[in-house]
Amino acid sequence: MKVLGISRNVPLPRLDGWTVGVGLIAVVMLLPVAIILMGLFTNSSDAWEHLAATVLPQYVRNSLLLMVGVGLGVMAIGVSTAWLVSTCQFWGRRWFEWLLLLPLAAPTYILAYVYTDTLEYFGPVQTTLRGLFGWQRATDYWFPNIRSLEGAILLFSLTLYPYVYLLARVAFMEQSTVTLEASRSLGCSPWRSFRTVALPLARPAIAAGVTLALMETLNDFGTVAYFSVPTFTTGIYRTWFGMGDRPAAVQLSAVLLLVIFALVVLEQRSRRQARYYQSMGRSVSQSRYPLAGLRGLGAWVVCALPVLLGLLVPIGLLMAMTIRHADATLNRSFFVLSFNSLVLAVLAAILAVLLALVMAYGLRLNANPPLKLAVQGANLGYAVPGAVIAVGTLIPLAQFDNTIDAWMRQTFGFSTGLLLSGTIIALLYAYLVRFLAVSFGAVEAGLSKIKPSLDDAARSLGQSPGQTLLKIHRPLLGSSLLTAAMLVFVDVMKELPATLIIRPFNFDTLAVRVYQYAADERLIEASAPALAIILVGLLPVLWLSQQIAKDGK
Repeated sequence: MKVLGISRNVPLPRLDGWTVGVGLIAVVMLLPVAIILMGLFTNSSDAWEHLAATVLPQYVRNSLLLMVGVGLGVMAIGVSTAWLVSTCQFWGRRWFEWLLLLPLAAPTYILAYVYTDTLEYFGPVQTTLRGLFGWQRATDYWFPNIRSLEGAILLFSLTLYPYVYLLARVAFMEQSTVTLEASRSLGCSPWRSFRTVALPLARPAIAAGVTLALMETLNDFGTVAYFSVPTFTTGIYRTWFGMGDRPAAVQLSAVLLLVIFALVVLEQRSRRQARYYQSMGRSVSQSRYPLAGLRGLGAWVVCALPVLLGLLVPIGLLMAMTIRHADATLNRSFFVLSFNSLVLAVLAAILAVLLALVMAYGLRLNANPPLKLAVQGANLGYAVPGAVIAVGTLIPLAQFDNTIDAWMRQTFGFSTGLLLSGTIIALLYAYLVRFLAVSFGAVEAGLSKIKPSLDDAARSLGQSPGQTLLKIHRPLLGSSLLTAAMLVFVDVMKELPATLIIRPFNFDTLAVRVYQYAADERLIEASAPALAIILVGLLPVLWLSQQIAKDGK
């Protein structure tokens, strides 16, 4: 039976304090994305028409080429290494299980600076080659140009393949051993079993990993700006600051946002349309393909190269520069930058965990469809590039500041200036929009492991929902809350586009200073900040590696 078109079987949302709180958080977190999407319906400026007629096709072309190249690169590296460590036996396999995750800690823009300094004309590699072969000038020999679209694709592939590796490895480990052994008993070679059985079964996981890698590629600013590869992110920055045209920057951001949404939808549809089922679980005593001799050496090289090129070589070069030039690297400026980054990362981590806890617990208390939709909307920011979030954050904050300033001028005769724009508050807001989903995922996973019977027992003893959360859930969520805070902390330390656009005047972070030093070709001064970012980024990766090692036992 329906009353006023509403079915009696569908529960109406219960408006308590937790539900209202979750709804308010969702609205605030969705505001920057909504403002960017509204930019699609504003009148086009002359600058936008100029961009559309001149550089926009170049932005689209380079972004698409990057996506195609990086997608193929991360699939080739991630799938091959995941298959080798999951199903083959060779020397060093157990080490590579967690070593292959480590390049995820190195931001791509840092690798771009390091390898450019190493491989450029006056770098150690080409200088050594000219000394060995007696070459005098650049025309005497050919050497690949790292500062190019192809170089950017290579570096993105080296740092982002762990997304594919991690998900593909889990998929390969969960596949039925009986299925693979049946294919081998029917005469299939290991390569054919991989191509016809294992790879199709792992397709959804691989597609998810590639999508994550492509979203990170479109979010990048430092690498493409340093390599002079015009993309949407560089176009947004130049239009906002170079041309001073905010409407055109908003419309560029809206186009990029639509590309991201289309990418997510295509990935979800591809997984929905291709379904693969396994009837039996993975056997504990699975036989691995033994690889010895040249095959074992080849497998070792395939697994070692991504780790060496994606992390160990850059860390070694940065560490050598930092120690050799300690007076110029470990100076007062470095510690001031570290303090600024530390303060921002700690504040963002604390706020993100608190908001995620409110959202996750509110959803646990009242999991109705509208509230679930609100939570999904609040977590949308992680899929949005930092440059887009920065533009969407500055516009409402600037309007708020201008409104307050005009009212104060009219009422009291003095100006309040900028209250939120260009402050740490604006920067923290952008970080929360961008990384709230990271903390929410960890907190929700922790809450899901707590039995609802504990809630019922606490409520039967007269405890309110808030008291239940503080006295029962918080102690049990200790590791989940710490994990959420750590993940947000590291992401904020590495974040460049949003920080570069929103940061207060004369307030730099490690990531911003690395970008500035590299743009001025001062890599020695950039070595210590870059090394600090990578070492901090290793924390969650090493933790994740430890968890994988435990699960694999």
